[in-house]
Amino acid sequence: MSITRFSLVTFFAVLLTSFSLSFSSMANASSATEIDIGVIETLKRFRQDIAGGEEFLKRGKAVLVFPSVIKVGFGIGGEYGEGAMIIGGKTDSYYSTAAASIGFQLGAQSKSLVLVFMTDEALKHFQSSKGWKAGVDGSVAVIEWGVGEDINTIDIEDPIVGFVFSNKGLMFNLTIEGSKFSKIVK
Repeated sequence: MSITRFSLVTFFAVLLTSFSLSFSSMANASSATEIDIGVIETLKRFRQDIAGGEEFLKRGKAVLVFPSVIKVGFGIGGEYGEGAMIIGGKTDSYYSTAAASIGFQLGAQSKSLVLVFMTDEALKHFQSSKGWKAGVDGSVAVIEWGVGEDINTIDIEDPIVGFVFSNKGLMFNLTIEGSKFSKIVK
């Protein structure tokens, strides 16, 4: 076996092993306490890092926070995270998010996801579904902003607004389209 072929086989073996380890760690669900601590820290970062974030959150009817959504991909990818729905400043329920994808992708990424429900109707529709899928059961406006930009200066009229931030690692394709959100018991 040539060195090049051996290197390629070794590379793919290591890559597949790391993917399987990543997905097995995702299967180890967090406790309610762990999720709550992560949610508190994520909302603190959101308020600190996003100018106008505090006021924007006050306008929302509820906020669904995923402290860490892990995405791993090599042609075929998957992502998973657990979070909590906050209504009136208190944890109402727990949710998971999961998605699969096929296409140009290579790498791993951790991101935080915050969904703000701006209307009672959007919140009720989300809560009454058994496995709500972004882009199918409702659309989510994913907000991107520049450094120094204030969220209050952006005209937002969408019923659900999503923020993806604190990316660690490199991954092509930052979207929540096709992500499925399901209520979980903790």
